[in-house]
Amino acid sequence: MVLLALALAVALAILRAPPEDLPWTPLTLDQPIGLATHWKIARVGHDPALCRQVLLRGGVAFRAAGVLSDHGACEVRGAGGVYAGLPPLIPAHPAMTCAEALALSVWERQSVRPRAHDLLGAEVVAVDQLGTYACRDIRGGGGVGMSQHAFANAIDISGFRLGDGRRVTVAAHYHNADPRGTFLRRIYRDGCRVFGSALGPDFNAAHHDHLHLDMGPWTAGYTCRAHGPPAA
Repeated sequence: MVLLALALAVALAILRAPPEDLPWTPLTLDQPIGLATHWKIARVGHDPALCRQVLLRGGVAFRAAGVLSDHGACEVRGAGGVYAGLPPLIPAHPAMTCAEALALSVWERQSVRPRAHDLLGAEVVAVDQLGTYACRDIRGGGGVGMSQHAFANAIDISGFRLGDGRRVTVAAHYHNADPRGTFLRRIYRDGCRVFGSALGPDFNAAHHDHLHLDMGPWTAGYTCRAHGPPAA
């Protein structure tokens, strides 16, 4: 009887759970960030056609960028750029995997946009970034492997431009006690639930001026902590 009651309780909890917490429900860009968000992004990201379909249904235009290669090394196929549906990235249209574009879209829609509205009273109209694809090892990794940037599977975000003319940057405002700092720290923590790895100023000095967000082959928030593995 106890086991039956427990099974019924679990079943009831599952029935009442929102779709963002259930890994078998479809992923859409209008779902809040939940327990299953990262898992669903990773699963959809493994199917390029399905990934592009989910982005398109969410109003995000993802266009192929061709083959990426650095003198024959770090060859990446299937990467593309985001051309509509999100605040423009500056510099524009950096090439990234569809999985990375999907994670970026969810993060922007469900974290960056609402938190900017609530904490800063403004809309984010553009996002400053320091790069996606770069054929290199993990920085500070002691030769342990290639960075996710080598696979166009990461982006470094340095700041945000607001509709009222203000700019919020990781370098200048992350540690501030004002709403700008609160905004940056909260979207960083949200990124830990969306991306496989989210690294920022709390991680090490190499990330003092940006948030590194990637869809590497690990569980959500694998390196989202003050101390941990080498920076990516």
